[in-house]
Amino acid sequence: MTGNFMDMAELSTLMAITLGVGWASGINLYAAVLALGLAGSTGYADLPPGLEVIENPLVIAAAGLMYLVEFCADKVPGVDSVWDTLHTFIRLPAGALLAAGMFEDQSIGLELAAAMVGGSLAATTHATKAGSRVLINTSPEPFSNWTASIAEDVSVFGGVWLMLNQPWVFVGLLVVFLLLLVWLLPKIWRGVKFVFAKIRSFFGGPPAQPLTAGPAATSSIPGQPIAQPQAADPTRTASATQSSDSSTPSQPQP
Repeated sequence: MTGNFMDMAELSTLMAITLGVGWASGINLYAAVLALGLAGSTGYADLPPGLEVIENPLVIAAAGLMYLVEFCADKVPGVDSVWDTLHTFIRLPAGALLAAGMFEDQSIGLELAAAMVGGSLAATTHATKAGSRVLINTSPEPFSNWTASIAEDVSVFGGVWLMLNQPWVFVGLLVVFLLLLVWLLPKIWRGVKFVFAKIRSFFGGPPAQPLTAGPAATSSIPGQPIAQPQAADPTRTASATQSSDSSTPSQPQP
């Protein structure tokens, strides 16, 4: 009975870390590697053989240095979006590699499946972060950037702690997070397209179309609806036709 309990505990931790490294890599890769590396090197957590490389002091030092750089870059409007764009080519493959490392000593099929799951989760969280930052950067004050950046860092460090200590809680929260993204990502995508359309119109491109919510269009000015075309009044149309006929001179009959 105890052996079965330990097996379930190990399975839940394995599942949580596999999903967690992909999820965290898309938000802040360096914070995730730093936290897991420190947890493994200090004996707080027993990482699988495929992730023992991040326990190396050089890897931990590099992750810590890059985390400090990202911590600063992430607080500057505009710079954070450039940083996110560049890290599209880093976070996604890193999330796949870290997830695959969980099953390095298992079959190649498990390793490949973990890589696909980890890469997909990294892509999802990265797209959410990068898209939301584009929208946040439209605000002139910097406090929203700082708040978002600090919240992301706290979520990564808190997520690493949860996946190591309360794996089923982490998995449950991750499922809720993914369901929320199903509703949120299309709205972020529409907002990002509108922002880039406004930028194009500023440089002489076609004017940006106002955002729409469902079948009814809404104005780009909050609280002000778009004016709908008025239906033609048949009484006015008839009187206008009669006035036009009476003003036309009659032609003489031959």
